[in-house]
Amino acid sequence: MPAPAYTIRDLAPGLALCAVVAAVSYAGDALEAQLCGRAWLEALVLSILIGTAVRTVWAPSVRFKAGVAFSAKNLLEIAVVLLGLSVGAAAVIAAGPALIGGIALIVVVAIGVSYGIGRSFGLPHKMAMLVACGNSICGNSAIAAAAPVIRADGDDVATSIAFTAVLGVIVVLLLPLVALALHLSQVQYGIFAGLTVYAVPQVIAATAPLGATSVQIGTLVKLVRVLMLGPVLLVLSLTARAEPCNARRTPGFQKLVPPFILGFMAMIIVRSTGLLPPEVLGWAATAASGLTVMAMAALGLSVDIRTVAKAGLRVTSVVVLSLLALGATSLALIFLLGTR
Repeated sequence: MPAPAYTIRDLAPGLALCAVVAAVSYAGDALEAQLCGRAWLEALVLSILIGTAVRTVWAPSVRFKAGVAFSAKNLLEIAVVLLGLSVGAAAVIAAGPALIGGIALIVVVAIGVSYGIGRSFGLPHKMAMLVACGNSICGNSAIAAAAPVIRADGDDVATSIAFTAVLGVIVVLLLPLVALALHLSQVQYGIFAGLTVYAVPQVIAATAPLGATSVQIGTLVKLVRVLMLGPVLLVLSLTARAEPCNARRTPGFQKLVPPFILGFMAMIIVRSTGLLPPEVLGWAATAASGLTVMAMAALGLSVDIRTVAKAGLRVTSVVVLSLLALGATSLALIFLLGTR
């Protein structure tokens, strides 16, 4: 069914509410950085938590509904398109064919293993897939990007991001100790961190204690890993939108592949041309971050806290086991490639 048409007047209250939650989230992010040296719970996660808290104590009236729904879907899709400008082909070429193939294989295997673990713990299909994408690619960003593709609801997204984010912070703290225990070199540890840590800033935080080489290698591997988001979203889209065999007609390409996925992949190509100045790329990254935080605020404002609490233990168990599996396969790749 076609989406209902809304006027600016219809959208304004909900958009304003999401913007306020996003602004408070950014303020909390900045306060964390000032008090603790870095923001352990970034604005994206805070926006879901704050939005959920608001929804728990106050149910927004119907006049907020259109703007909140628009933020959760349309703003998120625009953010995914802009996210494509953060990844270029140069990073892929620099990594070398063996490492690129290994990273792609790790992502595919990790998604399959994580999804299987999630289903074995009784997670619904969509939540299991969100957790799998988050663990295997780039954490919160991958979950947020995959959600509209598989048509996941707000409860699934909020639950996946909340518990994945917390455990992601724990990984950043513990990973340097793992490197020391396993006597990994700076190059080995850079690859290991790039394959297991969720976000690029977290990779930098995790690798910095071991040296500049680890930071450079980890960031490079992480960027290549983020690039896998495009193909994964495409496959998810084709799978999620596949018609049954007895369907009366075959859907067109635009129905199989949502426009925002095509936009995401187009932006990667545009970034790779090198024609855009750094200022434009910086603006795009800021806009993508801001729109994503607003979208997560909208999801939080739609969340039933009882559903999140009910799924908490299972999601935590799935994320922990999936991270252990990802770490094991990543170490296997390092030693298989003979990296020193």
